[in-house]
Amino acid sequence: MSAREPNGRRAVAGAPVRAAGPTASPWLSILAKAAAAAGAATLLVMLLGAVVAGGNAALGALLGAALVVVFFAISLLVGHFVGRNNPSGAIGAFIATYVLKVVGFGAALFVAGRPDWLDTTWFFIAAVVAVVVWQGAEVFAFSRVRYQIYADSPAGAPGTAGKDERHAG
Repeated sequence: MSAREPNGRRAVAGAPVRAAGPTASPWLSILAKAAAAAGAATLLVMLLGAVVAGGNAALGALLGAALVVVFFAISLLVGHFVGRNNPSGAIGAFIATYVLKVVGFGAALFVAGRPDWLDTTWFFIAAVVAVVVWQGAEVFAFSRVRYQIYADSPAGAPGTAGKDERHAG
């Protein structure tokens, strides 16, 4: 088995292995992975709904999953745009966005009402499946993000001269 560098390339024997840097802005990558997983799960639920209960079930499943995907995608997009300029402010933006989304989606569902064609059973099934799959994919993708906890000064940078020599035996 050969050693691998953090970027996936095979390490050359005797050559130093470079440390990987932090992920620049992880939110769009997490969004893409979670959306792809939820989209695949939605297609399966839609197919199952169409076979079991007909076309309205498939449409209801699509609408239920689409609402979930839009709801979660808004947060990751806010994280992306806020996090680029203020990484520590992203959490506050998530909280504010969450409150606005809950109120907004609740108001939209209340005002729009339930269309007659909507199969609420398949709407609910697809929404639950989309939430579970989205959250699983999001946690998995987030667990692969690299954060730089501290910044090492490059060798010879001001303030680092002599540190190695002082501590060497």
